Amino acid sequence: MAEPAEVVALPAPIDTLLAAAVARRFYLEQRSKVEIAREFGISRFKVARLLDAAVAHDIVRIDITVPAEIDVPLGRALTERFGLRHGIVVNIGCGDGGTAAAPADPRQSGRWLGTAAARLISEIAEEGDILGLDGSEAVDALSEAVTRLPLCDVVQLTGVHGRDLAHDAAIAAVRRTAAAGGGRAFPLHTPFLLPDAVTAAVLRSQPATAETLDRFGLVTKAVVGVAAWDAPHSPVYGALSERERETLREAGACAEVAGHLLDADGRVMPTGLDARTIAVSAAGLRGVTELIGVTAGGRGTGAARAVLRSGLLTGVVTDAATARRLLRHDDPDDPARTAPSSRSTE
Repeated sequence: MAEPAEVVALPAPIDTLLAAAVARRFYLEQRSKVEIAREFGISRFKVARLLDAAVAHDIVRIDITVPAEIDVPLGRALTERFGLRHGIVVNIGCGDGGTAAAPADPRQSGRWLGTAAARLISEIAEEGDILGLDGSEAVDALSEAVTRLPLCDVVQLTGVHGRDLAHDAAIAAVRRTAAAGGGRAFPLHTPFLLPDAVTAAVLRSQPATAETLDRFGLVTKAVVGVAAWDAPHSPVYGALSERERETLREAGACAEVAGHLLDADGRVMPTGLDARTIAVSAAGLRGVTELIGVTAGGRGTGAARAVLRSGLLTGVVTDAATARRLLRHDDPDDPARTAPSSRSTE
């Protein structure tokens, strides 16, 4: 007959030592309960009770050192509210019992969001897909976290933001991600923004660049960063004159996605820079079967809302605080309930 399943008490030193020995073999040596029971001449049920007791009496302490977890209900609420296929919400900075702890470092938060995006793209990618990645920090984090992909090519969707055209983070991200699935990498060794339209046209015609640009229309799944249009280090914001910035600000500019600005209603706003940039077009983004947006959190809530209103996205990866603000009906940035995405059905 099986022994009772209640947690065993540890009144004697010998029981404490026995529980410690059993716990060491189970947790550190990865041995099964049956093997441990055979070694100590006790039943496997008593092994289980000793393991429970080891935790209850602080002989074993289990610490979850990753300060983040997936909030499934919040993610489901986002998909239902905005008509998405995928909603991943990361509860960053969790304390004991899943409660919010101190605010996480923004850069570290971005790494957790990128890790979640890597998990999502690993789950939905299929062999033969062509995966598109922009040059955002979220995609850089994704590329460092992804460990497996089916065989698929990876295409860089925006030119380089930095000066090093050979070793820019965006190029490295494309190569790392392609390597995870054994596919080919198609980087863009060109600046995102050129001095004039003529220079941009010349670079677009270069064979290596043209080979990548020709694949924009073949991209089936893509991941892009979503940020406020005037976020630090934004190449678009930095290229505009103060008068242009003020005009766009008054017109309601809210978000930047892959080099395109959107207003509060999700409409793409003309900036006069399109002829000088090397990046996927807004129409090209809309043509991607699965477009996943990764938000920056914080003041990026308005940007996330704008992009969700645009109908561009089929999925979003965000933090719990941003998700809750997006779902609030009384949010001052949300005068009316957001209409579902036009891409919510196959």
